[in-house]
Amino acid sequence: MGALDEPLTKLVGDRTAKVLADSLKLRTVGDLLHHYPRRYVERGQLTSLDELEIDEHVTVLARIEKVTLIPFRGRKGDRLEVVVTDGRSRLSLVFFNQGWRQKELKSGAQGLFAGKVGVFNRSRQLVSPDYQLLDEEAGSDAARQFAGRLIPVYGASAQMPSWKLSICIETALTKHLGDVGEPLPAELRERHGLIPLPEALELIHRPRGQADRELAQSRLRWDEAFVLQVALAQRRAAESALPAVPRRARAGGLLDAFDARLPFTLTEGQQKVSAEIAADLASEHPMHRLLQGEVGSGKTLVALRAMLAVVDADGQAVLLAPTEVLAQQHHRSIVEMMGDLAEGGMLGGSDLGTRVVLLTGSMGVPARRQALLDMACGDAGIAIGTHALIEDKVQFQDLGLVVVDEQHRFGVEQRDALRAKGEQPPHLLVMTATPIPRTVAMTVFGDLETSVLDQLPAGRSPISTHVVPALEKPNFLTRAWERVREEVAKGHQAYVVCPRIGDEEPAAEPKKKRKAAEEDLEDVADAGAGSDERRPPLSVVETAGKLVGGPLQGLRVEILHGRLAPEAKDEVMRRFTAGEVDVLVATTVIEVGVNVPNSTAMVIMDADRFGVSQLHQLRGRVGRGSAAGLCLLVSDMPAGSAARARLDAVAGTLDGFELSRIDLEQRREGDVLGQAQSGVKSSLKVLSVLEDEEVILTARTEATRLVAEDRELAAHPELRTALESLLDEDRAAYMEKG
Repeated sequence: MGALDEPLTKLVGDRTAKVLADSLKLRTVGDLLHHYPRRYVERGQLTSLDELEIDEHVTVLARIEKVTLIPFRGRKGDRLEVVVTDGRSRLSLVFFNQGWRQKELKSGAQGLFAGKVGVFNRSRQLVSPDYQLLDEEAGSDAARQFAGRLIPVYGASAQMPSWKLSICIETALTKHLGDVGEPLPAELRERHGLIPLPEALELIHRPRGQADRELAQSRLRWDEAFVLQVALAQRRAAESALPAVPRRARAGGLLDAFDARLPFTLTEGQQKVSAEIAADLASEHPMHRLLQGEVGSGKTLVALRAMLAVVDADGQAVLLAPTEVLAQQHHRSIVEMMGDLAEGGMLGGSDLGTRVVLLTGSMGVPARRQALLDMACGDAGIAIGTHALIEDKVQFQDLGLVVVDEQHRFGVEQRDALRAKGEQPPHLLVMTATPIPRTVAMTVFGDLETSVLDQLPAGRSPISTHVVPALEKPNFLTRAWERVREEVAKGHQAYVVCPRIGDEEPAAEPKKKRKAAEEDLEDVADAGAGSDERRPPLSVVETAGKLVGGPLQGLRVEILHGRLAPEAKDEVMRRFTAGEVDVLVATTVIEVGVNVPNSTAMVIMDADRFGVSQLHQLRGRVGRGSAAGLCLLVSDMPAGSAARARLDAVAGTLDGFELSRIDLEQRREGDVLGQAQSGVKSSLKVLSVLEDEEVILTARTEATRLVAEDRELAAHPELRTALESLLDEDRAAYMEKG
């Protein structure tokens, strides 16, 4: 064990080490050295107090303006109130029964003050905050420590304010900076003008100015990008070394018969991507490819052609979908597209055909037993289903291709369990309906080859999107329902989307519990856009009732959500697809895969409670036929708010790649290595997958070259150590399973 792996107890003592571990997950000397400042402040540059958010733990640099000791009335004790200022705004610091602090908290003194922001009498305050005065005349430790340089402000906690953390880090730098290894090869550092890692760590924690900080960040960015790309390059190399059965479509076979029946010509993009996939399938090593593209660009068709090619080569293919509604929709549309080619071995089926089966968790016993039998004996060339496909009892005769739709909805273990059902590693095609910026694809899916569909098929109609400010302009909402009626009068259909299912779901119930209660991972919209003061999100049940008795009276209105029985869901979708329903009021269960070309209008209620990419996905359900689409985003959020800005962005462009970038910028990148979704703390401390495209691209090239020469990193032991540190047990499992 190296010096940087030593537990912090040896460096800072048991008590402080426990606080660091419990509150900040810092357990070793290396953890501490890589806990970089969140920002820096300069002496005299006070923190802007009017930007502080309620309930946030903050560290502010401010000047004491006024100190008042107020005795309690009618009982013992007192309250010390200290008002600090940034020159414009004020913040109260309150201490109970600590009047002795008057001696050191003097008017005019500057200091760092840390605590949780609360509110009292409509004014922000910190109760019993920690503080560190920067008083030159009194010769304070902090004044000496930060003399002549920037003051680092660390991500801290209530038990460990920033300057106490700074003292711990100073101790680590003093004792262990010489123990820091150098993961980047010397020739790489020289090529890109990067300073050594020990120097970078010193400058990130002890910068004397912005130039020091930028020099350090440039080097540390490279560390994160390069080590991650080495991990992904190793993963690609390991995959390419595995054996797989080549799957080539035979001339005059099932794929040719299917193509001959298509009533349209494949787009140039679909042809190009299909050729890439065909080449991978014909290889003796498993395909590992990401297929992404715009909403409605034909990803499912491309995936189906790949599955048919595998069936042509005497293999089986499986399509894993995240919800029952989507699995049923895929099954229905694929069977319709294939016609008698989906009835192999059945009366009236084509001699070239195969069987397409559906397997979901709530199917009846006879249907389930028949599907399992068809898969096990090989009669079913294509199986479509939810996570029910992953169960142990599911077996295949010769699994050749796994297609995962909406992969972010599945855990790594689930995908791995399905891939393990092949005698040899099956080919893998991952589809995502949410367009991903190139840098994110290289970082999150860097072990996959990427294919992009950026052309919409001919005949797809334009979609116009408008924000409906329901509170500011109620007549706009009235007009929205009139537009729905107009579309129905033309013979078209409409969707109304709501964030919740119904009133039986408590509004205050935590999001995770709500989500878990919904069948098959159906999403509940993110209510985080508002606060506790907002009304509960609108529900499908409540909204449908009001529409039937109000603005949509006389129309055929049905509801669809994840809690309906499978037969009921399937029947509603069948009737809607057949044009027997005018308006479908639904949750996000219709977000992806649902294809009803006659649907031309969508009204999204409480649209600000949905993410940008989710809104783009929902919008993609209309305009799929010859008539133009209309999407109306209804919101109570005022103009100028961040929530309205998100909606304006969606209304302003149909470019999913641009919207995904906006979405990531607003919601944070998340842990790009693991399975966590956006909004959580990122494992990347300095590197931004959105802003550092050049670094990521170059690091990927360098990593690929190095791994090709030395896959096990035998000549680079310190890089190997850095890799092991980056990939803790959970992330290592993630990288291994893919």
